[in-house]
Amino acid sequence: MDSSGDAPAVELDITSSLEDLQTNEQRLVLDTIAQIRKCGLESILSLPQLVVCGDQSAGKSSVLEALTEIPFPRNDNLCTRFATEIILRRATTNSLTIRVIPDTERNSQEQESIKAFKESITNLDELPGLMDKAMVLMGIDNSSTPSANSHAFAKDVLSIEIEGPLRPQLTVVDLPGLIQTESKGVTKADVELVAEITDHYISQPRTICLAVVSAANDYANQGILTKVRKVDPKGERTLGIITKPDRLPSGSGMETAFLNLARNQDIFFKLGWHVLKNRSFEEGSMTFSERNDSEANYFRKSTFKILPKYYVGIESLRGRLSQLLFCHVKLELPKLREDLDAALVGYKGQLGEMGDCRATPQECKSYLSQLSLDYYEVCKAAAQGYYEGDYFNSVTDKVFSPTSPASVRRLRAVVQFMNTEFSNNLRTNGHKYHFEMSEKPEWISSPPIVESGKPTKLSNSQALQWVNQALMRTRGKELAGNFNPLLIGELFWEQSFRWYQIAADHMERVSQIQDTLKIRKDASIRELELIMEDVKSYPINYNHYYTDTIKKRRQARGRKSLAETIEGRSCTGEEFSDDDHTSSIIGVAQAAEEYRQRVDPDMEKHSCEEALDCLFSIYKVCQKTFVQNITTQVIERHIVRGIEKIFSPVAIANLSDVESEAIASEPASAKRHREFLKDRIGKLEDGHKILRNLVTSATL
Repeated sequence: MDSSGDAPAVELDITSSLEDLQTNEQRLVLDTIAQIRKCGLESILSLPQLVVCGDQSAGKSSVLEALTEIPFPRNDNLCTRFATEIILRRATTNSLTIRVIPDTERNSQEQESIKAFKESITNLDELPGLMDKAMVLMGIDNSSTPSANSHAFAKDVLSIEIEGPLRPQLTVVDLPGLIQTESKGVTKADVELVAEITDHYISQPRTICLAVVSAANDYANQGILTKVRKVDPKGERTLGIITKPDRLPSGSGMETAFLNLARNQDIFFKLGWHVLKNRSFEEGSMTFSERNDSEANYFRKSTFKILPKYYVGIESLRGRLSQLLFCHVKLELPKLREDLDAALVGYKGQLGEMGDCRATPQECKSYLSQLSLDYYEVCKAAAQGYYEGDYFNSVTDKVFSPTSPASVRRLRAVVQFMNTEFSNNLRTNGHKYHFEMSEKPEWISSPPIVESGKPTKLSNSQALQWVNQALMRTRGKELAGNFNPLLIGELFWEQSFRWYQIAADHMERVSQIQDTLKIRKDASIRELELIMEDVKSYPINYNHYYTDTIKKRRQARGRKSLAETIEGRSCTGEEFSDDDHTSSIIGVAQAAEEYRQRVDPDMEKHSCEEALDCLFSIYKVCQKTFVQNITTQVIERHIVRGIEKIFSPVAIANLSDVESEAIASEPASAKRHREFLKDRIGKLEDGHKILRNLVTSATL
């Protein structure tokens, strides 16, 4: 107090003891982590950090205040309502900047509003007012009558960055004190929220936990010890801090218990324990220098004087934390860089899988244009059989299958395979009856051989009987021994009745190769129906193959009859033999006469044989034509050809902005995810650059 009774303004000065944390190497390494944290990477990666945690009223804020020499407001528990991040940085001038880091679970509008908050001061007297503003922004109401929309705690983080010429590079996070039970103004949800915030920080593998326990209460009842031992069972990253040792009755059992605790003889932490004496309520007006002197005097006279000086007092704690954090960061930096690089690759991969951004009409149209060009090139190559590029060669099958995803990409190969199967199927199973030229004795009296899905087998005589029935139905004024020309049409229609179903099945199979082909099936159905109308009309032929086949069948019957005549004459002729073979003498004249006499006078049979020859010939000609028409006019013309034009760049160019956005614009969820990925990639790239600069500086 000055002579006028007014308290002097509190400037951003520090005691010389803060220089315990200042070595060039330490500043370089710790500043690197501070810069990475400033990039926002703590939401992506576990960063090396010091976290002050403990039960409510354990003295955490006093520890933080003594450690950083920032006089936080002491009468309203402001620092226990949210996590507080204290960043000490070296700079040419003194300044204090307050920001609020929004909870990632807030909506984007709230996050933007909170991120926009930034206040700077040079006088610590203004700190309480700034913290009030920050609390309002977080939705925390500290009044006695809180509003319906307010709450007591928040998952947002208050970030206080303090710069000065003698400031060390240090970042400490102070957490809200654990609450053991509900009370007035503190709900069950508040208790759970504080526990969740604490668990979030202390469970991170690169966090050094500064577990604060108060000597004013039995440490066995202080929940923070249970929590840190759960996440750090071996005590490898926990430093215990005992506060308020002056509250212990001298010579009491409680004092002995806390003394053993400080010696690491009860709850063991590899980092050990440290004892601090905070300012009491009566000492609240002390300066930091006076506070440090009072603490040093206490440890010279109290029972705790038996402890090594390195384990008591705020000045030794700073040096201890300095070395601890420095070693911890140096140890974690290589793995941190690996994790950062892996996360960067992962997020870039996710963003790459999303493709180009499609937020504006121009972006949508550009996206569709590029997509249509890619589609055109791939489809054209697939239809033409030019299998070059990753699309065709990234995945291949050892055994070709028209249904496998790899083979389906090679459209022309699959269509050719299916067309060949269709041709073979029609040739083998397309006719109703299968005629045998030779007459097997067992067939003469037996019924036709019928197999499911296969042509019915008829002997020559059974075939002639079938033709004879049609001959009688179609008889006109033609002379006996001739047949009505329309007879061939009736026989052909009956013989080819399976063609439609075989062709329709083939068309269906081809259209099922890819979804794109299904939409073209309607036109192919109409084309098939037109072709079947031609098939059901009387056959028209100008192909000499028809007459050639008739001549060959007639010659075959003649050769058969001649062979039978000669075979009969050889049985009665004179035989002679030599060492190599036996020969027969046949009377040519007698054989010729007998062959002439073998002419069957049955005119009906003659007509049936002639009609059967014509049917056989015209069926073969029309079958070849039908296969060609189906593969060319149905499959090629309506299903395969022009498939690359389905998604045409010309059509895309004619789209309006509204149509482009309606087709290609990303859904809101995708836009949010894209922004999320971009934000994380930006943070990771900034962090990568910072780490690269650290390596460069260390090398120099």
